[in-house]
Amino acid sequence: MKHSIDIRIYYENTDAGGIVYHANYLNFAERGRTEFLRYTGFENSKIHKNHGVIFVVRHIEIDYLKPALLDDVLQLETTIIELKNSSFIMHQCAVRDGRVITDMHVVLVCVDTKSYKPVRLPENVKEAFQAYLENVE
Repeated sequence: MKHSIDIRIYYENTDAGGIVYHANYLNFAERGRTEFLRYTGFENSKIHKNHGVIFVVRHIEIDYLKPALLDDVLQLETTIIELKNSSFIMHQCAVRDGRVITDMHVVLVCVDTKSYKPVRLPENVKEAFQAYLENVE
């Protein structure tokens, strides 16, 4: 399964050439991850409050394949590639008209909110994420 949200490109998202500024894809990806969590029943604030953990980005790779332009509507798709004890890798891509235009791999780590050290993913979160694993055999 994958989670998807629509993202409309506004003037504020573009550079002087009318193309989406590259750093805005980080914002789009963050929005997609936040809505993914909400969809699976875990808002960031509730994970923090109920489990004392947050998810932080450790590493991100982005391939810009095609430009997005003013007034485009993109689908930001999110799945999980790998689940470990205290981290997971998300695959996120921006899609326009059925074609991937930006491809991202994001490594997130579950950290304790007091020590900021890695801790195990809450079991109920890990279980919910299982349904979004890519290429489950």
